[in-house]
Amino acid sequence: MKLYRKSERPGGVVDRRTFLQRSGLAVGGGVLAGSLPLTMVQRAQAQDKVNPPKPGVDTEIRKSVCTHCSVGCGVLAEVQNGVWTGQEPDFDSPINLGAHCAKGASVRDHGHGEKRLKYPMKLTGGKWKRISWEQAIDEIGDKLQEVRAESGPDSLFFCGSSKASNEQAYLQRKFAAFWGSNNCDHQARICHSTTVAGVANTWGYGAMTSSFNDMHVAKSMLFIGSNPAEAHPIAMQHILRGKENGAKMIVVDPRFTRTAAHADKYVSLRPGTDVAFMWGMLWHIFENGWEDEEYIRQRVWGMDEIRKEVASWTPDEVERVTGVAEADVREVAETMAKNRPGSLVWCMGGTQHHIGNNFTRAYCIVQLALGNIGKAGGGADIFRGHDNVQGATDVGPNSHSLPGYYGLTDDAWSHWARVWDVDPDWLKGRFDAESYLSDTGDMQPARNLPGIPVSRWIDGVLADPADLSQKDNFRVAFFQGHAMNSLTRGPELKEALEKLEMLVINDPYPTHAAVVSDRTDGVYLLPAASQFETYGSVTASNRSLQWRFKVIDPIFETLPDHVVLYRLARKLGFDKEMFKHIKVVDDEPSIEDTLREINRGSWTIGYTGQSPERLKLHAENRHTFNTTTLKAEGGPCDGEYYGLPWPCWGTPEMGHPGTPILYDTSKSVAEGGLTFRARFGTERDGDSLLADGVYSKDSEIKDGYPEFTADMLKQLGWWDDLTPLEKREADGRNWKTDLSGGIQRVAIKHGCAPFGNAKARCVVWTFPDPVPVHREPLHSPRRDLVEKYPTYEDIKSYWRVPIKYASIQQIDYSQKYPLIFISGRLVEYEGGGEETRSNHWLAELQQEMFVEINPADANDRGIRDDEWVWLEGPNGGRIRIKAMITPRVTRGVVWTPFHFGGWYQGVDLVDKYPKGTEPWVRGESCNTATTYGYDIVTQMQEVKPTLCQIERAG
Repeated sequence: MKLYRKSERPGGVVDRRTFLQRSGLAVGGGVLAGSLPLTMVQRAQAQDKVNPPKPGVDTEIRKSVCTHCSVGCGVLAEVQNGVWTGQEPDFDSPINLGAHCAKGASVRDHGHGEKRLKYPMKLTGGKWKRISWEQAIDEIGDKLQEVRAESGPDSLFFCGSSKASNEQAYLQRKFAAFWGSNNCDHQARICHSTTVAGVANTWGYGAMTSSFNDMHVAKSMLFIGSNPAEAHPIAMQHILRGKENGAKMIVVDPRFTRTAAHADKYVSLRPGTDVAFMWGMLWHIFENGWEDEEYIRQRVWGMDEIRKEVASWTPDEVERVTGVAEADVREVAETMAKNRPGSLVWCMGGTQHHIGNNFTRAYCIVQLALGNIGKAGGGADIFRGHDNVQGATDVGPNSHSLPGYYGLTDDAWSHWARVWDVDPDWLKGRFDAESYLSDTGDMQPARNLPGIPVSRWIDGVLADPADLSQKDNFRVAFFQGHAMNSLTRGPELKEALEKLEMLVINDPYPTHAAVVSDRTDGVYLLPAASQFETYGSVTASNRSLQWRFKVIDPIFETLPDHVVLYRLARKLGFDKEMFKHIKVVDDEPSIEDTLREINRGSWTIGYTGQSPERLKLHAENRHTFNTTTLKAEGGPCDGEYYGLPWPCWGTPEMGHPGTPILYDTSKSVAEGGLTFRARFGTERDGDSLLADGVYSKDSEIKDGYPEFTADMLKQLGWWDDLTPLEKREADGRNWKTDLSGGIQRVAIKHGCAPFGNAKARCVVWTFPDPVPVHREPLHSPRRDLVEKYPTYEDIKSYWRVPIKYASIQQIDYSQKYPLIFISGRLVEYEGGGEETRSNHWLAELQQEMFVEINPADANDRGIRDDEWVWLEGPNGGRIRIKAMITPRVTRGVVWTPFHFGGWYQGVDLVDKYPKGTEPWVRGESCNTATTYGYDIVTQMQEVKPTLCQIERAG
């Protein structure tokens, strides 16, 4: 890695007060680009005179990636004698181009973290007691073996992290598999699982189709349920660059956000009515003939069924349901139609609904109708949350799948047993051998059943065991890097935490989970190293993998996640199998070996070409990549796309450049082009599902074709293009299970996509709603609409637990709780907020939890600005917070941030934290007051919207 001396860096320094004042610009303007000097969090000049650098001490500049949102900003850390002494944004990074938001500018404080956990601790008799790592692992391991013997492996719920590296997240899923349970999950379940399911079931892959940089060439941009000015501030520089280049910017949101302030057109809609709005747009598109008929004919299946549904969404009905006038809907539709290609951006405002998968599919269908997918400047631009939520979703701890979205079928287990080089019967024997009621109504073995997801883990504790599709309730929960206050139904969450026999929290900070319950024993706090104290790859929202170099060694007694997993696997007796081909030195598994194992197995999504060596080369040559196309122009990475965005086909030796824009037929597959994936078969209802007369550049098959198998290569006469070694591995297999990569290599040699060339589908016949439809939220304020647009019937067992729909919606909560309650992000904080509220730079910027309330609603309740209020939800939770009276929210709608914790129903829990670890800023979790509701496909929690009432606290 290249090292820079301090003298080589341009710019001056800034003291803390000036930094805080200037970082406040992020609050007002959305981004910090251009607002900070070239050097950022460093010693003030006056301090330099007191403590000048020691003579002869070189300053190293180590390259990392910000650990907050999914934009993937480069960080340059100044390190002297192992101490992190300064920080700059990376001006060479094509992602952030030398900019940081307030959070990114302050990550050095996370590296030193005076509020961090410093050593393992155990709650005994209501007091936190310091213990050794050896004692912690022994006691935790003994308890796990006890509950396994009595209740089976499914009695443990293991939650991984969207903030872990790809390698750590992968080992979290592997740990759960070797333990013998699918009861594992991570944050993506409650932020974008409905995106992944909806998008993947429309055109093949559940990910952002292009990049932030690609918005430079968009002609229009529609943001719905997305507020990048606060949630993804550095993405705004790319968005505003696109706007400066002429793109029309539209924001559709219940709240006038800081992003909306930049829009050419802002539309306010009632929360929970996105499907109705999108169908209202399509009504005008179809009515005026604005759809791309040739694109639809060649590349889309099922649009006629969409036309039938859209026909019922006349302008009057759209306005009745959404509250948006016909002229506004038409203007949005016409702007998108007449300014193509256009990008459609969504975030959690569009995913966190009990029909979230319907929302995301509706967004996709509008883009298909306009022909925007697979084109530069167009696409489904899904801005994800945490820094590695994309990577953790791709290869990490998902309760419904093994790494790479292989699923949980016997074939999937067989594939990964081959990758791991373990006896499949031994692996099978790790699981409960009994069969249980599945989602489809038949009986299936535990290893083939999706586990209970993190959104429903409390039901795994509290439900009657007779109602569970597993042997027993959860008796132990292990959270490795997850914010508990991000989960809904706060009072029941507290009850579940108290019912557990053991709770383990492995995190750099204690988290809300350590203090919200009334437990007096049985809680272990294991101090985790931050991502700056370890190394590995991380995947940004645009599917680019970046290599993080270690900045500093773990401080205090903290350990990286993968070290903890190794020590626990050794205690539980499966370390030799789990790390069979991963070198372990001083209890630390090799990150490079772990990535190579990911490369060896993840053929489905093309996580196979991004070797450690290639990713490190990209990190060292960030300056060579074009800041719009992300393509290297000369240098050692010439022709490759930054971060080798997946799919990066074949083996690393094959040298695929990565895929910058999914489904782009204008490039050859070898150059990063693609077709739509043939994931859903070749025929449906007598119609071909394969593409019609469209194919990738240089393809030797001039039409649609199915996914590649060994037999298909033989039929095409391409079998002899394989080497003898490749033939032995590939025979009888397909592009997803051929560990040699030969099938992929040969398909691409002939210009074809390994996964086939098909049509995107608008109708998902395997989903409860094959065509996306509007259904009223479970806690709907519009009782006049519930009968026409009802929810589903209750289900006896879904993802192993009972799930309620109609029995919730039939209760009219709106009389007592008339306000629609939604939540979202602040620019100062991130996620559950434990890390950022413990950062003294950020804590000074936002010190109180609050609720935005419209002046009319405030006046109706006699509430004045900055007064204390009680916000109460229908499920028994209430929170004491400050009122912010603002017209940013419309009458009848209130909004809170979701980053707070450390209070519970009016009580500050400061005395429950281990001494010295209490965050600088504490406040009520909004989810103490949120309610029941889960997506029918993924179990995404419905927090946008629910209902509440607000009154003065007195």
